Amino acid sequence: MNKVQCKGVLFDLDGVLVDSTPAVSRVWTIWANKYGFDPEETVRRANGRPSITTIRELLPHVDHDTENSIVEKMEIEDLDDVVALPGAVELLQSLPARRWTIVTSCTRPLALVRLRAAGLPVPERIITSNDIVNGKPHPEPYLNGAGLLGLAAADCVVFEDAPAGIRAGKGAGAKVIALQTTERDRFLREAGADWIVKDCASVRVSGSTANNEISLIFSVAP
Repeated sequence: MNKVQCKGVLFDLDGVLVDSTPAVSRVWTIWANKYGFDPEETVRRANGRPSITTIRELLPHVDHDTENSIVEKMEIEDLDDVVALPGAVELLQSLPARRWTIVTSCTRPLALVRLRAAGLPVPERIITSNDIVNGKPHPEPYLNGAGLLGLAAADCVVFEDAPAGIRAGKGAGAKVIALQTTERDRFLREAGADWIVKDCASVRVSGSTANNEISLIFSVAP
């Protein structure tokens, strides 16, 4: 068992709290086939980053905002199989109020739809792709997420499943717990994850310390 203390917790959404992998794969496979890109590579490229970033890279000469709206609409309408991942509800409910939030590459409308579809609590304020200039792997999303809690990122623990998000968390100065829900361990380690766990069910909150810190206890993946 491992233990880490922090003042706040920052969660990625897809692949950490919500299982949207089948829906994401369906949408980006349709999109990739439409333009003649390799579906598997396109899905991997899109994972953990704002969708408009992938669109800009692969289609530099189209109307990016219009194309992004099409992808967003497809994702909002595809809620089949969108459920909470193991341990997500329990972990969120065990954390002190206003000591955690969500930092996602989704747009705000998509994030709210997926949270509600999965039956997860919605924080008062979250960071989405609508709230930042530089998406993951840039540290801006997690710096802003920590700011929502009134904390420095170095005082937070980040939960991530994608290499881009891990790099964003580490770049912001946070400790990062990576989940095995989406990517292979090798890529999680290469991105700089401090620990790797199976999923949120591997983590529990042991309470607050005298310094008002949160103690997270978890078993690392073999």
